[in-house]
Amino acid sequence: MKRSLQSACALLAAWAVCADAVEIQRWERIPLALPLVVGQERIVFVDQNVRVGMPRALEGKLRVQSTGGALYLLANEPIEPTRLQLQNMTSGEIMLVDIAATSGQANQPALEPLKIVAGEHPAGRYGQQASAPKQAARPTTGATEDGEQLEEPPAARRETPVPVALTRYAAQMLYAPLRTVEPVEGIGQVNIDRRLDLSTLLPTLPVEASVLGAWRLDDYWVTAVKLRNTGAQQLILDPRDLMGNFVAATFQHPYLGAQGDASDTTTVYLITQGRGLAESLLPAAVGQIDPKGDRRER
Repeated sequence: MKRSLQSACALLAAWAVCADAVEIQRWERIPLALPLVVGQERIVFVDQNVRVGMPRALEGKLRVQSTGGALYLLANEPIEPTRLQLQNMTSGEIMLVDIAATSGQANQPALEPLKIVAGEHPAGRYGQQASAPKQAARPTTGATEDGEQLEEPPAARRETPVPVALTRYAAQMLYAPLRTVEPVEGIGQVNIDRRLDLSTLLPTLPVEASVLGAWRLDDYWVTAVKLRNTGAQQLILDPRDLMGNFVAATFQHPYLGAQGDASDTTTVYLITQGRGLAESLLPAAVGQIDPKGDRRER
């Protein structure tokens, strides 16, 4: 009798484990396989606030809902292998998931939920704050028993200077495949007027400038600006020709080819502190004055 009770308990425990089973896959920068069954909703736990990017071809074929770090996927018809992009809204990191939906068999059990976790050795995040050394616990404000005033602990600094991290991130967002963009904790995209007047940015060079995008981290902004040569001569790019209040500036390429050449366009990354690009440019009236002393015709 006792042995029968033990067997029954073991069976119940095994059934409970199966009922709550969750498939776990580790994100190691390799696309994850996610099979679906038509008409069966499958849950994917990512424990992050993510945005789902999917091809237009899936419209009407796949229903996607996201809430509380979980995705709810429901295929309405068979789907050929297709790749989805899951982007972390905080860090910008992108995970790739390959889905495929097939017709289910009669009385086929529902697929178990899937949980995506970070790899065992995730790559260090570029620009993240360095870990402060551990110190013995002590009060951070007030005074000691002897009346000596204690100083506030220094703010944690980032392992990589913020201007460097911002420039690298912006360059990756514009030139690298999205799946390879290295996440930067705390970075966020900034709304900027794409029609911003940039006529004073490089007043001595025959270039056309336009805003591509902007991002912010802490008290710094990076704005990516497209430069196009409108002249017939090759131009050597020099940061000292830029006019404005910038902390740093980096050109994607060192020169611009003549107008019409494949190399007549590049990008410059402008770092500003405490304000965006619009507040860091010279007024348009100043740009009408030639640095050599004469007024330029516009």
